Amino acid sequence: MVEPLTPDHVKAALEALGLKVSIEHFDSSTATSQEAADTLGTELGSIVKSLCFLIGDEPIMVLGAGDRQMDDRKLAALRGVGRKKVRMARPEQSIEFSGYAPGGVPPIGHRVSMPIYIDDTLARFETVYAAAGASDTIFRIAYSKLLEVTGGEVVDVARNV
Repeated sequence: MVEPLTPDHVKAALEALGLKVSIEHFDSSTATSQEAADTLGTELGSIVKSLCFLIGDEPIMVLGAGDRQMDDRKLAALRGVGRKKVRMARPEQSIEFSGYAPGGVPPIGHRVSMPIYIDDTLARFETVYAAAGASDTIFRIAYSKLLEVTGGEVVDVARNV
C-alpha cells in the first residue's frame, strides 16, 4: 500500500505556491465538515470538502461546500459519461491519487495531477477552511486565492437543496 502524505507535504505545497498560510493543528477531529465547523466555530458551508472521485479509471478532485452533497449525476454530465461511471474513490484510492486519506485531503499538493472542480456554492464565502493533510489539521484561505492556486473550474455539482 502507498504511504499517505502528511501535513508537512501540504505546508511545502502551500509554500511552493507562494502562500504564507499557517496550518492549524487541533486536539479534536476535523475529519468531517461538521467536526471542522464545530472546532473552528464557523459556518458549515465555509468548510471545503476535498473529495476524490473516479470517472471510469480517471481521478478527479471535487471541492465542495461542507453543507452540500455532491451530485454524481451532475459530475457524469460534466464529463459526458453515464452516471454509473462516477464513483467516490475508496480510501486507498484517495491515498494513491491525492496522497491523503479521506478526512484530511487538501485542495492542493496532490500526488498525481488531476482535474479539479470547485462547486459554485463555495463562492458564498470570502474565507474558506480546508483540510491540511490529516484529520486534525486545517488551513484558512481566501476563496479567490483557492480558485487561483488550484486552477479549478467553478461548476454546479452540488445536489439541489
